[in-house]
Amino acid sequence: MCGIIGIVGHSEVNQALYDGLTVQQHRGQDAAGIMTCDQNGRFYLRKDNGLVKDVFHTRHMIRLKGSMGIGHIRYPTAGCSNSAESQPFYVNSPFGIALAHNGNLTNTKLLSDQLFKSDRRHLNTGSDSEVLLNVLAHELQTSGKLKPQPEDIFKAVSEVHKRCKGAYAVVAMIAGVGMLAFRDPYGIRPAVIGKRETDLGTEYVVASESVAIDTLDFEFMRDVQPGECIFIDMQGSFHSQQCAENPIKSPCIFEYVYFARPDSMMDGISVHKSRMRMGTKLAEKIKREFPDHDIDVVIPIPDTSRSAALQLAYDLDVVYREGFIKNRYIGRTFIMPGQQQRKKSVRQKLNAIDLEFRDKNVLLVDDSIVRGTTSQQIVQMARDAGAKKVYLASAAPPVRFPNVYGIDMPSPSEFVAHNRNVEQIAEELGVDWLIYQDLQDLVEAINKKSDVKRFDTSCFDGNYITGDIDETYLYYIDALRNDMSKQSEEEGNVTIELHNDV
Repeated sequence: MCGIIGIVGHSEVNQALYDGLTVQQHRGQDAAGIMTCDQNGRFYLRKDNGLVKDVFHTRHMIRLKGSMGIGHIRYPTAGCSNSAESQPFYVNSPFGIALAHNGNLTNTKLLSDQLFKSDRRHLNTGSDSEVLLNVLAHELQTSGKLKPQPEDIFKAVSEVHKRCKGAYAVVAMIAGVGMLAFRDPYGIRPAVIGKRETDLGTEYVVASESVAIDTLDFEFMRDVQPGECIFIDMQGSFHSQQCAENPIKSPCIFEYVYFARPDSMMDGISVHKSRMRMGTKLAEKIKREFPDHDIDVVIPIPDTSRSAALQLAYDLDVVYREGFIKNRYIGRTFIMPGQQQRKKSVRQKLNAIDLEFRDKNVLLVDDSIVRGTTSQQIVQMARDAGAKKVYLASAAPPVRFPNVYGIDMPSPSEFVAHNRNVEQIAEELGVDWLIYQDLQDLVEAINKKSDVKRFDTSCFDGNYITGDIDETYLYYIDALRNDMSKQSEEEGNVTIELHNDV
């Protein structure tokens, strides 16, 4: 997962971009970048590995000039995670175009070959985002105009949809022209639009999550629709058009389970209320399968599971307690790239409050269980704190298949659910009893009041929404994403100023 933001304003946007990335930091902790554009068509870029607060200092912010800009926070998926692959990316032909991308293309290799052999474009990295940028640039170049008009941009995005497969939510800038944003025809990755009225005119923002719109004091407008492209010129005029032939709203269900902040709205769905309904569904299943349960207390594994755990405890009429204290300065262990780093971070991240566990039968609630490494250690922490019995409930079904649309799930063999039934998983995790959410219940919990046609649930059921994933591709992506193949590379800081007069 990654986070994106783009703003077209009438005054400097550097601070707003910084703040918008900061509130989306949960979507990626590996790298951050901002590129701005002034009225003369000059681009200014700062990007590097690290958290937003560490990448941008006062000297960098001063140089990020302009009333239009885009930003990105990276969570590494396929390929390596060096600073050269941090975003935004830039090409100077045609016009000067910058792009930031959340998602993962599933036909990157084919597109790379086409770009080199047919489109005569050079790639500097192995990033699919750079591929996507060059495909967009090539299609814009076919218009032959010195300054593209909205219809040229929409036509180019239509061709991008035809060529690019997989998941992508994109913000991009054309120097001296404006900002565009679009989602893939399935809307797998999220993007939302906001606006605000100022004395100088209307300003617009596009971000991965609505929480960025709220905190920047913009008014939430709506989601960018699957296949849709929006374009906002430098003067603030808003244009939009559906650019896909058969769009089908099919967002990634894992956004609601784990990645998104609970105070966000995506595709008309409240993340917080979805998670509360997940808790209700779990409570109903516990009542069916364990009607005479002896649960004394429900304790969430912070932070993502709190909404579900609180509602579950209420529906079971069982005491809810906070039993783990979280160190706020340790990142999310699921999205840390190395297994050894994940193992080390769990103990640093959480500490148990003994009196909430001592001599009690404890039901721990987590949003999902992927590798099980974190769960094993937390279960042991509960036992060490004096729990008589430790039960575990997952608000999501067993994760059994790799995600190919932008979530780092390196190898099915690393999943704790791989080739195991629920009883075997419980034994592996060291719990007295384990319960998973049923997939149908999860879908119903999230989709109670929305117009979503279907969700991408591929990591649970192996049904890939784009229909182009086979065993050969899964083998290929497994090799790319294997934890053992990821190596950290030290790169120098990148702060450059690009000039492009339009």
